[in-house]
Amino acid sequence: MSSNVLVLGSGGREHAIAWKLSQSQHVKHVYVAPGNAGTSLDGRASNVVINIKCYEEVKDWCKSHDISLVFVGPEDPLAAGISDALKSAGISCFGPSARAAQIEASKLYAKQFMDKYEIPTARWKSVTNYSEACRYIDSLGQSPIVVKASGLAAGKGVAVTETKQQAYNAVKNMLKDRCFGAAGDTIIFEELLVGEEFSCLAFTDGTTVACCPIAQDYKRLNEGDMGPNTGGMGAYCPCPQISKVWLEYIEKNIIQKAVDGMSQDGIKYIGVLYAGIMLTEEGPKVLEFNCRLGDPETQVILPLLESDLYILAQACVEGQLASHMPVFQTDQSAVSIVLASSGYPGPYPKGLAISGVGVQNKENQIIFHAGTTVKDGKLVTNGGRVLSVVAMDTRLMTAINMANQAAFLVQFEGAFYRKDIGSRTFSRIQRPTCSVSYKDSGVDIEAGESLVEAIKPLAKSTSRSGCMADLGMFGGLFDLKAAGYKDPILVSGTDGVGTKLKIAQLCGHHDTIGIDLVAMCVNDVLAHGAEPLYFLDYFACGQLDICTAEDVIRGITAGCVKAGCALLGGETAEMPGMYAVGCYDLAGFAVGAVERENLLPLSNKIEEEDIVLGIASSGLHSNGFSLVRKIVEQCCLNYCDPCPYESNITLGESLLIPTKIYTKSVLPVLRMCKAFAHITGGGLVENIPRVLPDGKRIQLNATEWPIPTVFAWIAAAGNVSCEEMTRTFNCGIGAILIVSPSNTVSVMNQLNSSGEKCYSIGQVKNLTAGDARVEISSLNIAFKTAHIPCLNNLVNGHHQKTKVAVLISGTGTNLQALIDHTLNPANQSHAKIVMVISNVPGVQGLDRAKSAQIPTKVISHKDYKKRVEFDRVITSELEQAGVDLIFLAGFMRILSGEFVQRWNGHLINVHPSLLPSFKGMNAHQQVLDAGVTLTGCTVHFVAEEVDAGAILVQEAVPVKHGDTVESLAERVKTAEHKAYPKAMEMIARGQAKLGHDSQIIWSF
Repeated sequence: MSSNVLVLGSGGREHAIAWKLSQSQHVKHVYVAPGNAGTSLDGRASNVVINIKCYEEVKDWCKSHDISLVFVGPEDPLAAGISDALKSAGISCFGPSARAAQIEASKLYAKQFMDKYEIPTARWKSVTNYSEACRYIDSLGQSPIVVKASGLAAGKGVAVTETKQQAYNAVKNMLKDRCFGAAGDTIIFEELLVGEEFSCLAFTDGTTVACCPIAQDYKRLNEGDMGPNTGGMGAYCPCPQISKVWLEYIEKNIIQKAVDGMSQDGIKYIGVLYAGIMLTEEGPKVLEFNCRLGDPETQVILPLLESDLYILAQACVEGQLASHMPVFQTDQSAVSIVLASSGYPGPYPKGLAISGVGVQNKENQIIFHAGTTVKDGKLVTNGGRVLSVVAMDTRLMTAINMANQAAFLVQFEGAFYRKDIGSRTFSRIQRPTCSVSYKDSGVDIEAGESLVEAIKPLAKSTSRSGCMADLGMFGGLFDLKAAGYKDPILVSGTDGVGTKLKIAQLCGHHDTIGIDLVAMCVNDVLAHGAEPLYFLDYFACGQLDICTAEDVIRGITAGCVKAGCALLGGETAEMPGMYAVGCYDLAGFAVGAVERENLLPLSNKIEEEDIVLGIASSGLHSNGFSLVRKIVEQCCLNYCDPCPYESNITLGESLLIPTKIYTKSVLPVLRMCKAFAHITGGGLVENIPRVLPDGKRIQLNATEWPIPTVFAWIAAAGNVSCEEMTRTFNCGIGAILIVSPSNTVSVMNQLNSSGEKCYSIGQVKNLTAGDARVEISSLNIAFKTAHIPCLNNLVNGHHQKTKVAVLISGTGTNLQALIDHTLNPANQSHAKIVMVISNVPGVQGLDRAKSAQIPTKVISHKDYKKRVEFDRVITSELEQAGVDLIFLAGFMRILSGEFVQRWNGHLINVHPSLLPSFKGMNAHQQVLDAGVTLTGCTVHFVAEEVDAGAILVQEAVPVKHGDTVESLAERVKTAEHKAYPKAMEMIARGQAKLGHDSQIIWSF
């Protein structure tokens, strides 16, 4: 049976706890109070507003929300007795009692406890009087002195003083200035332990202990362990410096002794016991005990935990830990780097916009939020330690590099982080007894050599006059004289393929992307009238797959053959940790030559009324793919799906059609041309001006060439304006030529006879003030015309439609959103609305359905004495229509349990708030009364409990200053119109379904 869990806290630790708990198949939903932006964005977790200092409020909330377990993150509530209060009310709580929490809350108690049970620790003395403290300092020598506040000081109540004056100042801050309040009323003097510090965290049920892998955190603010103490700037786990012998010693003589000592004192310690350990020359000694999971240690320990955290916590609570000992990954290292606000650990700004978090969702890489919130729909800072990036790998150094790369991508004003997290390991760990090879580091030289041998015949097939060397030399040699040049100008071009690579890698289709690479370079060279002579490639990857690399280079050689240039050489770079396995990047470099007298463009000869000829593209070529990928994602499409605008091909295959290479067809006509422009990034409007002289502009007519259906689909599916299309894509014209009217026919005939499709698409005009350099008329007409074949292909699609019924009671605006989505061919929807049922006659929603030619039925609830009778009639109609899914769109009736059970997993509702917050009626008023700054809508499966079903889609909407119920409802309704069709499409495509445990099974 699935359970609800409440996590208390708001930091990175709590985000990590919620993240791990939400992975449990036994957990239905994780609530976090108060949480942060990260916990609010996780699919199976959500933030709630509870006053955790008011135990009655916490207990009542837990009972009303059927909470099976409360997991307490920070130490303050534990020391204040929240665990005792919850357990007295019959609510399970993972965390020690107030008496047990004194092991952290009072350093005086902890030192006395360690002395009593002979747990190794530093020599110490407690003082409560400022004068007495100063006299004690006077009695000491000049060796460093450690001064600690006895109470809870958020991890900042420790001062390591090098001189007596520093010790006086620390004592004054704590006892006289009371910088830590009551926490500093008693201070502890300790001898300074010398060694390396580690963190040992252990789960315990009061009898059995289970130690986690040893972690090491970095407390100082700055690199090199300089600057003030903080709550922790990062951590890594496990620590190879701790031998198995020392780990067993720590578990037996420190952790187990402490738990047994508590038991002898009549205290059953349940939860996590955290020992800060100094590994001295005499062995491990305890610096301090904590009564909870550490921060940032939790962020590197929980990702390594293979066991179910919910089961583990419940086992501790129920005294059954011995039967559920945790299992951790033993072949992985985890590294966490904290990004902090400027000024931390002192005063720091809040509300600064954060970027770069959305690109971090990668395998073995996690971001845990801490001091973050959402303001006006944007992620902003809300604390000193803002978030932490976590990376995992089988090699610690690789994980360190990955974490640093991820931290670099996150941006907010004043952000800083330590770049040396984990590095002290390598300065102190013993050198390996066996030798390490380059291959051990992830670089396989033999594989690289095998690739060179495999591609030599491919490169040789591109040889042409002028080539002077084979692959494998230090440089590529080319003889211009042998190639027939007398007074040449060399022209070079370099480019890549952009995010078209992502699609190739997702599809596993690598043999044409190399053609794109060559085309992007040689077409640029061609713009100067130059013949491409030779090409060099750069192939970079994290781990070399010879078959993939050979496929890519096979495409490059095919491109070189098409362009008439030689593949003279290249570089294959295997860089472990730089790229994920299976990912690679490409760059190309082409060199061409043109006789000086034939150099293009002839800008000074371009005149008004010169003709602009357009040469057809093969499709998208290699530009605008970030936008394309965004639209594919929004349409819930996969690249293996049938193409939504073309028959008998998948979407991925269509998008990967290679860029056209114009060399052999265009070179023979360039003597009759004044300019050639390659339509690449920036589309038609950005590239043509590059060849124009001052004072001239271009007037194009978009009806003069056919716009391919791929561009019509992009415009329709993404609602992309025509203007945006022309400055992003080639829109069917891969290159243009500017020719005099007298040469137009000859050039067009020659191009068409060579296999190109050439169109006369515009003219050169004089530029006057206010004119655009490129003006394209009839764009809207051209795109509308292009839709016709596109729509026909979609209409003729044969995928099985999911039959949808919509239940309404009123105007049906959400119904209209569903209708619009299913009837828009660009969406290639897998859903079909086959019936609309209203319990109220004459409502606008019925008219909307009839306008879309959807069958309607009015079944008035007033005709039935019992609700269940009404529901059975509706069920009968739905079954006769063969309905698969039912969407409630403003259906103002409470459905019976029998109906909900009958259609379980097939019944969908949208609620106007971010569930689980603000359930039931008057959600907008509840939002305004609560004073929250973010609301939205939630599409969810319907369960018998109101607004409690599994969540499919959520859309956030900011709450603005001065909002009324009406103004807020209007914006939330707009979000519903986006979220509801998205959820319908996900279910119809089989990407989401409700499992037997009432949890969603995702299948993307």
